[in-house]
Formats: sequence, C-alpha cells, structure tokens
Amino acid sequence: MPGRKFFVGGNWKMNTTKATIPNIICPLTEDLAKKAEIVLCVPSTYLDFVKQKVPCGISVASQNCLHECKGPFTGEISPQMALDCGATWTLVGHSERRRLFNVSDECVAKKVCLDLSLGLKVIVCIGETKEERCRGETNCVITKQLQAFLPSIDSCKWDHVVIAYEPVWAIGTGDVATPCQAQEVHAFIRELLKCKVSENVSNSTRIIYGGSVNAENASALIKEKDIDGFLVGGASLTEDFVKIISACSCGC
Repeated sequence: MPGRKFFVGGNWKMNTTKATIPNIICPLTEDLAKKAEIVLCVPSTYLDFVKQKVPCGISVASQNCLHECKGPFTGEISPQMALDCGATWTLVGHSERRRLFNVSDECVAKKVCLDLSLGLKVIVCIGETKEERCRGETNCVITKQLQAFLPSIDSCKWDHVVIAYEPVWAIGTGDVATPCQAQEVHAFIRELLKCKVSENVSNSTRIIYGGSVNAENASALIKEKDIDGFLVGGASLTEDFVKIISACSCGC
C-alpha cells in the first residue's frame, strides 16, 4: 500500500456508558496513533465526551448523519451537529443502517455529498450478503453500491474518503473472510476506482476491511497489498483493539 497510511476505525455501535468509556480509551496513546490513523465511531450522545478524552492524533466519528442539514426529523442528527460535537468523520452506509433502517444506495450518495460539502470526512461501507456471495453476485453488488456514490465525490475531496469493504455475512458472525477473499474484493474495488474515477484516486484511496476482525486474523489480512486497515466492531471495545492497530505496523 505505497503512500497510503493505514487506517483503523473502531465502531462502538450501541455500546458503552460514560463510566466505561475511559477504560476503552486508556490504552490508546499518541504513540499508537503513529502506527495508523485511528478513528473512533461512537454513539452520538458521547461524541463531545469522547473527543475531550482521546489523545492527540486520534479522531472521533459519528456513526450516522441524516442527509439533511436541519428540520423535522425526530431522533436524527445532522452533519453540523456531529461537527459541533467534535466529530471529523462519519460512517455512511453501514450494513446495519441499510438493513435495519432502509438506507438505500441513493440515500448513501446524498449523505456522502452533504457530509463532504460540510467538511466531514466519510467512511463509506459496502458489502454483499451471504446469499449474494453464494450466487456469485459479489462483484455486481459492489459495483452497484460503489457507482451509486462515486458521482457525489468532488475530485478534490477524495483524500477525505475511506471505503470499507464489509461483507455482511462476516459482520458480528465470527465468520471472517479469508485474506484471499478479502484481497480479491479489495483489488476489484481498486480497479473500479481506476476505471470510473482515475488511476491516482485508485492508488491513493484507502480501502479497509471490516467483518469479525480480531487480534488473531488482523496480522494475516493486513499483509494483503490492497488492504489498508480495518473497521473493527466488537473487538474495538476490548484490549484486542490495540493489538489490531499494532498489526498494521507489522504489515508495512
């Protein structure tokens, strides 16, 4: 991954309290942040709290933002609200948002466009279900999801974009993709970026893997040439998170 700094996102999902957050943050140091760009995707209620406690060099992300600036949208938060609470990144299109809250490809595109225009960087999630993989449709699904939001990204904004390949069948299941399976899809995504955007964007954009990443499998995955880091779920709440970040420095 020449020229691409490793990226590790910790997606806390709907977990933690103010009492438990300091224990999660404590092992995360400035020295650790030199091994990879670290971004914590935290519940919106704790954005400001976490931002005040993380060491220098570690960023905070919203797990979701609506594709509107303001209005009668009870229970949602806007990109401006996330920024106001200290977030510099946001997740877009996570499979749980797509599946549980009916977020469409078109909605993902709107979110990407608005977030980038307002100054939020985006981690855009794409990935196929188990049924789609079994039918041999992985590349078709990835192409459709990717092409939906590509036009939303201005040419000067690509350094604010990370693409997370998260096979839905591997998220929270313990059924992680093999390094070969993950690399195959990452390489396909990079080739799509080359064909649809530019070779420069293809070479510089970080593509990370998510789906039951842990301390045991991270070392093998990170050795693949097109895997630039991880989006970590449950393991980001444990001591494994530090081990996963440290694995990135061994993958150089």
